[in-house]
Amino acid sequence: MTSTANQPLAIITGASSGVGLYAAKALLARNWQLILAVRDPKKMELAAKAHQFDANQYEIWHLDLGNLDSVRAFAQRFKDGGQKLNALLCNAATYLPLLKEPARSPQGFEISVATNYFGHYVLSRMLLENLFQTAKAHEHARLITLGTVTANSEEFGGKVPIPAPADLGALEGLIAGFKAPIAMINGKPFKPGKAYKDSKLCNMVMNRELQKRYHASTGVIFNTLYPGCVAQTALFRDTPPLFQKIFPWFQKNITKGYVSQELAGDRVAQVVADPHFTQSGVHWSWGNRNSAIREPFAQELSMKAKSEKLSKDLWEITAKLVGMPSD
Repeated sequence: MTSTANQPLAIITGASSGVGLYAAKALLARNWQLILAVRDPKKMELAAKAHQFDANQYEIWHLDLGNLDSVRAFAQRFKDGGQKLNALLCNAATYLPLLKEPARSPQGFEISVATNYFGHYVLSRMLLENLFQTAKAHEHARLITLGTVTANSEEFGGKVPIPAPADLGALEGLIAGFKAPIAMINGKPFKPGKAYKDSKLCNMVMNRELQKRYHASTGVIFNTLYPGCVAQTALFRDTPPLFQKIFPWFQKNITKGYVSQELAGDRVAQVVADPHFTQSGVHWSWGNRNSAIREPFAQELSMKAKSEKLSKDLWEITAKLVGMPSD
């Protein structure tokens, strides 16, 4: 990667496929420099070549968000490099709805929450100072997190009771240590699809807590977004084959909510890079429609996602679980 002084730099987690890959493509077209943080660097190399990424604009770094040792090593590598960071895009996610028993991270946590939430929590906190320094120099500094409609009960998709709506309860499972036999944040029996929803709700709550703690004093912009229903993406690779066929058809022909990976990626890049998105503390949405001219708007979040007590408690309990100070 060959950077110039006027080129901003972003880190993107989960850039080897789906929305992350197309967000990377859209940011490269905007003349950004990228660190593509992925679990499988060889897969990323093939994707970058297939999409004709300019090798002078990106580097591929290994990052396994499900392993907190890997997250810490990645963040420390970046900090030691002394590069300016203009944006951190927390995009990566794992979705394992067919699991009968919970899979565990190397630290013993349920894997969906460990990957989607704990990993991004540690990464974000370790790189905050880099973003603060960028903002202090009056330059572009944003931390953007991918949310989902299925974790927001203010929207229809968040009310669907299959397997159950997102619900963190009073964080009973986290308080109890979140290791075997505990696998759900609210301490109830394991439901793999709900574990994904809960982890994404945690990400949206985390971003609101970041906004509350740091935006006013630092100027860093903290936002979440839902770019639409990307029904054909690697996120669904572990769903039943019949679902993988029916779901895109249903979204295209019945709900009319199908959004292409390319359009979703461009929407993400807009929130990361474009001057229209300088308001902080917003959950951006396009109303789940596949139209390139559709205007974004600030989507209301559920009371769970906006609860100041919940966000404070979640922040502090998570800090304890992952071995970080709460302040």
